[in-house]
Formats: sequence, C-alpha cells, structure tokens
Amino acid sequence: MTHRVAVLDQDLCQPQKCGLECIKYCPVNKSGAECVTINEESKKAQIDENVCNGCGICVKVCPFDAITIVNLASELATDKIHQYGINSFRLYKLPTPRKGEVVGLLGRNGMGKSTVVNILSGKLKPNLGRYENPPEWDEIFKHYSGTELKQHFQKIEQNQIRASIKPQQIHHLAEAFDGTGNELLDKYDERGMTRELVRELGLQNSMEQNLKELSGGELQRIAVAATASKDTEFYFFDEPSSYNDVFQRIGVARVIQGLAKIGKSVMVVEHDLTLLDFLSDYIEVLYGESTAYGIVSNILSTKIGINVFLDGYLPNENVRFREKKFSMDVSSSSTDIFQEGTDIVNYPKLEKKFDSFTLTIEPGKIRKGEVLGIMGANALGKTTMMKMIAGIQKPDVGSIDKKIKIAYKPQYLENDIDLEVIALLEKANGGPIEGSQEEEQILEPLKIRKLYNKSVKNLSGGELQKIAVASCLIQKVDLYALDEPSAFLDIEERIAVAKFLQRFVRSFGKSAIIIDHDLQLMDLVSDSMMIFEGESGKAGTATSPMPKSQAMNRFLKSLDMSFRRDEKSLRPRVNKIESRLDKDQKASGNFYYKH
Repeated sequence: MTHRVAVLDQDLCQPQKCGLECIKYCPVNKSGAECVTINEESKKAQIDENVCNGCGICVKVCPFDAITIVNLASELATDKIHQYGINSFRLYKLPTPRKGEVVGLLGRNGMGKSTVVNILSGKLKPNLGRYENPPEWDEIFKHYSGTELKQHFQKIEQNQIRASIKPQQIHHLAEAFDGTGNELLDKYDERGMTRELVRELGLQNSMEQNLKELSGGELQRIAVAATASKDTEFYFFDEPSSYNDVFQRIGVARVIQGLAKIGKSVMVVEHDLTLLDFLSDYIEVLYGESTAYGIVSNILSTKIGINVFLDGYLPNENVRFREKKFSMDVSSSSTDIFQEGTDIVNYPKLEKKFDSFTLTIEPGKIRKGEVLGIMGANALGKTTMMKMIAGIQKPDVGSIDKKIKIAYKPQYLENDIDLEVIALLEKANGGPIEGSQEEEQILEPLKIRKLYNKSVKNLSGGELQKIAVASCLIQKVDLYALDEPSAFLDIEERIAVAKFLQRFVRSFGKSAIIIDHDLQLMDLVSDSMMIFEGESGKAGTATSPMPKSQAMNRFLKSLDMSFRRDEKSLRPRVNKIESRLDKDQKASGNFYYKH
C-alpha cells in the first residue's frame, strides 16, 4: 500500500503564465473526476490526494517545476506529526530530547528541521496532520501514550518547558536588537555565565561594539553565547558553525557540550560533519523529499548515524532514502597528475602592510587543473591574498608578473536584488543561458534550472550560495576563487559541490582557490593546500602550497585534534580527545590519517 503526498510550491506556481498543463493532461481529470483544479482563494493549482493516482504527469508537464508527487510506503507514513495545509509540507515522527546529551539532527535542507524545533519548543502545537480540525492536547497526549514525548508535551501544555533557540539567520539578531554585545548578554544572562562564555568563544574584543558593526563570525558566537546564557530546560542550536573558522567552531562545540554536562537537553542542526561528529552524543537522521515531507529516523550513535546518512540507507528501518551512497574517499593528491610547465601563476615572497595588519606570503605557484585549498583562522589575510593574485591590490614587496583573469565569489552574499535568477546568470555569462554549453556543464549538475524564475531576494541561504558559485564558474576566466562556498549548504550539497568543483577544474583545465572552514569539504576537494598562521587582525603568514597530507597534519596539530579514517565510509573522523587512538597518533606526530 502507498500513501500519496502531493505538494505544490506556492512561490513557483504561476497559473497566469502557463497553459494550465497540470489540469489539461491529468488522466484523472480526463476521466471526468476532479483531481487537479484551481483553488478559488489562492488562484493556484490544487491537487486532491485522495483522487490522485500518483502517475506524476503533472510533475513532468509543469513548466515551473512547482509540483511534487510522492508515492510513500504506508508504513513510513504512520506517525504524521504536522501538516501546514492542503498540498503543503508534512512531518512524520519526532526526535526525542535527551537530558544530559547532545542530539544532532542530520539531513538535507527542507526536511522539517524548523518544524521540529517549533514543535519541541512549544511554539507550534502539532496537528497530527489534521490542519482543518486540529486536535486538543488530550488527544495529543493519547497519541504519545507510553513515550517520553508524552511527558514533554504535558510539560509544554503546563508551561513547564522553556526553550532557548539559536536561529539559523543570525543577521536578524542585529536587525532586532540595537545595542552592543555586552547589552545583549546582560539582557539574556540568567546563568551568570557571561564572562566565561565570552572567554570560551573568543569574544573579548567584540563586546563593546554595536551588533550591526560585527562580522558574521562574531555575531554567530554572540548568538551562541546569548542562547547558552539562558537558564532553560531545552536548548536548540541551528547551524552554529556558519562564518566561524575551525578554532572558533571548536569553542562553540565546547560551549554546547557544556550545557549537556550540566544535565540540559540539547539539539543541534549542523552541516559541518567534522563538528557534528565532534560534538554529538547521538544522531537522528531526517530524510524525505525537500519541501514536500520529512521523516525522522530512530535514534542512532553518532558514528552509525553519520555513516547511515552517507549510505542513504537505514538498516534498522529497512529504508533506502537516497539512490546513491556518498563515498568520501579522497582523490589522488599526488603531483604527477599535473604536467610540468602548466603553472598559471608563479609568485615570489609577497608582503602587504596595512595600518594595523601585516601579511607575509611565502613563494608558490598555482597549477592548471588544480584545486588549491586555503585554511586558517579568520582575519589572517586570506582574502587579501586573493585580491593580490587578481591584481585588485598590489603587494608592497614582490610582484605577480602573470596577469590572469580571475572570478571571485565573496564570503558574504548580497540578496537584496529584485532580479530573476536567470537574468543574474545571463549577466555573469555575458549572453543567453538556456540551451547554452554553460547550462549543460555547470547549471544542470548544480541543479539550478529550477530556480531560474525565482527572484534573488526570495532565495534561501543555500539557494543563494549555489547561485553565487554558479555565477562565478560561468565566467570565462583562468582562475576561480571561492570564499566559503559551503556556507548554508546542507551536507549533500556540500559533497556534491566539492566533487563537481574538482571535476570541473580538471576537465576544463582551469584552476581554483577555495577558502573554507569545513575540514571534510577541504579534505575532499583540495589537491594541495596552504595554511595561514599568525595573530588574527595583526599579522598573518601564508605557507607555500604543500601536499595535502602534510598541510592537514600541520593544521590539525595547531588545533590539537587528530583524525582517523572511518573503516566503513572512509570519511575523516575526529578522535575523541585523550582517547587511546588520539594519544597514539599525537605521540607519533601523525595527526592526520595516512592514505
């Protein structure tokens, strides 16, 4: 038996611009029944799930990709928690908060993480799928009889559960609160922890500034501090790593783990697998069809949960939720894949001085067909180096002779443009996109066609990031420089973008520099690496490019962190600090696993 899920994207459906193909070609409509109709109020298409036969013709003929039809196995659809309305997103099953533990939620964007947070924090009362006649609390308690969630909902109903939530979109914090970091933490600190949190999160120099003047990383860490300083029963952190470098991410992880150590229930949504591995006690996988439906798996250990997600198969529930598994085996990084004489940039030792900052770059070269990964703390001059290679800034010592064309994707993306995505891409391409080679080689693999008719200002963070990466890659240049291409992308998108970037660069004889703080992504995408070291905001030194294993070993040593390879998925795994393996590897100087 199957359960029909029919979802219509209200933003994409445009009946006034199409020939109502969904209504015309529906075989159920042709037989005289009413399956696809126009809703009188919204003036958009509406699908009757009880009448629909799941043929999927409307999905194929819709010119705006607005319809999703899924024939879901009935046993998967047994525990419907919430549905927002007709033909809208629905969530099945809920994760259970655990006292004294960090539970990581792992899944693609659009699987219902926000719905989960709103329900468990008491902001949203679950309707068990009955959006027209929602149940009362007594019925919800009965539904969860014999489970830990029954007690959780009883406490919500009696106002005995308070939740502290760090939202994904931290810039809203600066818009909503006109004051300094100190003023914000004074307002929310119920645990008397401000001083300790400021120290752990490295915020000593940021507290006197107005929130609007802070960098993304500072704002993110202040949001984490404000969330952790409340005295509540349930804490939820949505993507706490964004904009932070690896050192800062470890500080964030320790603050979150500190809450679990004092007996609090903590849940985290995070797409940086290294951080999620490092900080979670358990994992619950969210799977389904993005923006259509989401299902929460049973609880799993961190190791098994991440491996199951990469496999796309839940063995205990016998559910395959993705066609292909993601392999994390790192491609060859040996120098023999690059032929001699194919350097596109050679540079001597470079120096650049600013009023309060000095940057020194050791000599190096960037080769054709190579992805050069750049790692290091924030504010050490990584972006300045990119600008010097691009010829935008001149070094004070040394010079870059070869003038090459470079396309740059910045770290911070602007979305206040009232322009359709296709117009933005055509501007970057310098010509039409539809039917072009660029569409086939770049936009199709990155799954961007569906976004053509969306306005840039209405894009989600992840959609905007993919558009920015695509806009960079469709330019006719020699070198692509991408600053934090992983921000706001979910794990599947990160792996897909990393693998695509490497294939693209090699296939077309291009070169790329990638700055990112996601260690797994950098391990996956880089052929060679540079490390930036020094004192943030004062002095930065960049190494020459070096083999990946040597660079990763040096960088992990500076983090006091060791990696092993997971024997099943081959992904890098963080050794638990002070574990036998951690001590053995560090004693032998081998912080990074051997290939």
